[in-house]
Amino acid sequence: MEEREQRRNLGDSDFDIEDALLDEAVTTVVKGAERLNRKWPELIITGIFGGFDVGLGILAMVLVKQATGSDILAGMAFGVGLLALKLAHSELFTEEFLLPLNAVIAGQGTWLQMLRLWAVTLVTNLLGGLAFMAIVVVALPDYHQTMIDSAVGYIDQPSLPVMIALALLAGATITLSTRMQQGSSDDVVAVVTCTISGLLVIGFGMLHGALNAIIIFGAMLAGADISIGDFAQWFAIVIPCNMLGGLLIISLPRVARTLRVLRGIRAASIPLEKAEEQAS
Repeated sequence: MEEREQRRNLGDSDFDIEDALLDEAVTTVVKGAERLNRKWPELIITGIFGGFDVGLGILAMVLVKQATGSDILAGMAFGVGLLALKLAHSELFTEEFLLPLNAVIAGQGTWLQMLRLWAVTLVTNLLGGLAFMAIVVVALPDYHQTMIDSAVGYIDQPSLPVMIALALLAGATITLSTRMQQGSSDDVVAVVTCTISGLLVIGFGMLHGALNAIIIFGAMLAGADISIGDFAQWFAIVIPCNMLGGLLIISLPRVARTLRVLRGIRAASIPLEKAEEQAS
């Protein structure tokens, strides 16, 4: 097949790759580099607001769950928090696994920067969520039991394999949800995606370290019989599994799909500026 004919089949790009894959690679590299190169104040404040935004979703979840007793409806209400993350440009742990990973592979950041992003986002999500739930517990005493019941359900799992599987699913679901939102600029798509993601994560009782921890913090402040040791043991299992779910199930296959472009950008055989022009 002649080069001209091949490119006609692939699309309008000057590079020997499908337009959609080129767009995915370039977009994730650029956005990932932006996140990796955030200054400390920006990184910390973004993570704290991520905890606040998730707290808003938890507030909606608790309200609906107490009113209806339905985990499915509560999960759909929780989607408000995921939508707030997108619209407010804050950040949730496991949400951005693919972007920084692609940026590092493409030479637009370092592994140390990626670890810094993940660690700071996790810690600040927890701090922001703790502060938000402290206010919720004081303001809404009638909802304490609902928060406690939800938290106990997350901590008390029937077996370790079930716990691991639920944490893997949660990491994969949140990571995929974010990637789906990045694939469209349509706000309606974002609303639908966030609603479905909340439905799945909360409805199935998936275990997400940052999301569930904020609910557990609220329950502990409300008087739940959950010790710091109980929480630490639960957290130590869930967080690594969330990472594995987001990285192995969702991120790495997508990295493999665009690896040729990422390597080309790193080696400067595909100039990033030109690739951006072609992708746009």
